[in-house]
Amino acid sequence: MVTKRSLFRRMVEAFTSSRPGAWITLNIASRFDPFLLRATRGRFSASNLFGFSALMLTTIGAKTGLPRSVALTFIHDGIRIVIVGSRGGLDRHTGWYHNLKAHPEAEVLLDGHSASYTAYEATGEERERLWTMACEHYAGYATYQRRAGGRQFPIMVLTPQTEQQGSHQ
Repeated sequence: MVTKRSLFRRMVEAFTSSRPGAWITLNIASRFDPFLLRATRGRFSASNLFGFSALMLTTIGAKTGLPRSVALTFIHDGIRIVIVGSRGGLDRHTGWYHNLKAHPEAEVLLDGHSASYTAYEATGEERERLWTMACEHYAGYATYQRRAGGRQFPIMVLTPQTEQQGSHQ
């Protein structure tokens, strides 16, 4: 399924997936989202201005053991949250990926609620399905993938801890 995008959305995706746009997103714009997400309890971020939703992911640092928070765009897969470790097409994995691999428990602040999740890396057919969904949501991922050389982007799936314990939200 190909998602029809507005002209504005296509322009945003073209800019953010360019090398300068990715740099600005990673090094400048990403500094505002944590502040905005905390101030609005996960209800608003700068990403919203460009048609994307963002969440605040808090992990435990793989090396430091300290809490680390980052604002990320995401997609839903049912009640699960899917995040892509594209890092703007750079040639190494992002810090939050290493944190989740070392400590899969995380907190997510989204839409006025904070909840505990457990992460795992999607593989095989599940990864391919989620990659397709991610590229339909944000066309820039395909551009990032071409630019990343041989690095395959990790796709992390966050499952609500209450779902894992057998209760439903």
